[in-house]
Amino acid sequence: MLVRLNKFLSQAGAASRREADRLIVEGRVRVNGRVVDELGTKIDDAKDKVALDGRPVRGAEGPEFILLNKPVGAVTTLKDPFGRMTVKDLLKGVRSRVFPVGRLDALSSGVLLLTNDGELAHKLAHPSSEIPKVYAVKVDAVPTDPDLEKLRRGIFLEGRKTAPARVSLMSRSAGNGLVKLEIHEGRKHEVRKMFEALGYGVKDLKRVSFAGLTAEGLRPGQWRRLVSGEVARLRRRAGLG
Repeated sequence: MLVRLNKFLSQAGAASRREADRLIVEGRVRVNGRVVDELGTKIDDAKDKVALDGRPVRGAEGPEFILLNKPVGAVTTLKDPFGRMTVKDLLKGVRSRVFPVGRLDALSSGVLLLTNDGELAHKLAHPSSEIPKVYAVKVDAVPTDPDLEKLRRGIFLEGRKTAPARVSLMSRSAGNGLVKLEIHEGRKHEVRKMFEALGYGVKDLKRVSFAGLTAEGLRPGQWRRLVSGEVARLRRRAGLG
């Protein structure tokens, strides 16, 4: 079947369509050994051989959407040079090459979405889509009301103000506070840095929801495929209809 080259790359999980267009224009994509740098090029996805930066790109076996309850200790990458456990190691039985949407650091746990749909992944990760991410954050002291209000209004991190967050104190015990925090940005280590900027140490960080998806029924390290209704809602949230 003839498909646009940028769509092929996106469905294979190599890049979003916009990124694929850039890669094509830069001459980094070859079809049957020849550089193709013209936008709108169509290929036969059953016969033509596509390579990106010299590496073969296999056609997607079909869209795949995985919800993983990431445990503490697993790194959000497909390969780790230090030999640490990766999220790929947890996806036994998943044959498609899926990629994480966003990141959770090794010390954090909870909801992580993985997919081979490059276009949807790009949209979900982009700040303009304002995808809600909800966290349960255990800190080493009970946050004061003024500090919680600062998070609601946004605080400056590395010279740039964070977007307003939804924040509430869920519980307190033994001098610790458990805070529910909802944001829609995706800056690196943002949640930890927000609390550290106010003088609180993060003892535990768990993402309990991403775009309305939760890890209910999944033990740490377990995963499941999304059902069609969940995929449709994700696409609507991402503005893809």
